[in-house]
Amino acid sequence: MYDVVLIDDESIIVEGLKKVIRWEDHDCRVITCAQDAYTGAQIIRKYKPQIVFTDVRMPNMDGLTMIAGLKSEFPHMQITVLTGYRDFEYAQKAISLGVTRLLLKPSKMDEINEALHAMTENLKHLSTSTATEEVSEEVANSGSLVVSNALRYMEEHYTQKLTLITVAEKIYVSQWHLSKLLNKYTQQSFNDLLNKLRIKKAKELLCDPGLKTWEISEQLGFNDVTHFFKTFKKFEQCTPNEYRHGAIHKL
Repeated sequence: MYDVVLIDDESIIVEGLKKVIRWEDHDCRVITCAQDAYTGAQIIRKYKPQIVFTDVRMPNMDGLTMIAGLKSEFPHMQITVLTGYRDFEYAQKAISLGVTRLLLKPSKMDEINEALHAMTENLKHLSTSTATEEVSEEVANSGSLVVSNALRYMEEHYTQKLTLITVAEKIYVSQWHLSKLLNKYTQQSFNDLLNKLRIKKAKELLCDPGLKTWEISEQLGFNDVTHFFKTFKKFEQCTPNEYRHGAIHKL
């Protein structure tokens, strides 16, 4: 029996799928539903279903980011996307991440049943070498996109009190999985990547003699000035004040 999770912010669609499809005919059962991507990702991480039907146009979400996160963390999970988003390039990217089917709303019953059949067949054949190679390629595509999304979010928010958990939640993966991917693709830890962004900006700000070091530390999201000084010296082999003195004299 395969476990299924339904994710859609339109409750009428979720209820319709639950009631109209003869899940037992496909050896499936709907274990739970969600009406937003964040809750859906939490539910999936908790129950680890084999099959997911999801919309990708829900409030405060990026569908490809969610798909990449799910496929990267759960490579054997079968996903069918239900969407009104008619874009060929988007569909290509979704398929490259391992989506089994992409159905346009309103979807016909035979399309949904065909998608469900395809997903259950995929699950039955995942033990073959060909299937394993295909999954590996999808995992690589998903992992690469997850890391790109994480780095972009960090670049946009590094002045805030960022944590690994915060970034992971934004891209729909667990903190442990994100940490593993960052190490794999960048050979650096989350903290080192974040601090490099902050120190790079700190070096620019230190060239302004009107800014005090504690103000720079605060602007860049460091816990306190001591943390700022310690981190700066780790990366630049000098203190912020020493760097400022040398930078100003070069001007």
